[in-house]
Amino acid sequence: MARISEELGIQVITLYTWRKIWQLQAEVVPASEKAHDGWSAADKFTLVLETAGFNATELSACCRERGLLSDQVSRWRQAAQDANAKPVLTMAEQMELEKRRGQDQCEIKVG
Repeated sequence: MARISEELGIQVITLYTWRKIWQLQAEVVPASEKAHDGWSAADKFTLVLETAGFNATELSACCRERGLLSDQVSRWRQAAQDANAKPVLTMAEQMELEKRRGQDQCEIKVG
């Protein structure tokens, strides 16, 4: 907050007051002062929902207000969309799965 206060020329107490007001009004702000990667999943999802209908200009403005990059929001959006997707196996996992299938088929034939 101190860095933002200095950059914008706004007193720190004013920034904290605004933040508290936004939190009480259910506006999207990080749950803590942690880095952007420290946003909770709920905060990220709320921001993704809030910005879903934004055009590039609106998204950029929203990101500037929160100190984010639009790429971060895009990654969060993609993560939300992929949340229930079928997991993709790595080559090693695929080979292990094929090996187990072969062993299972041998056991079925023997059994």
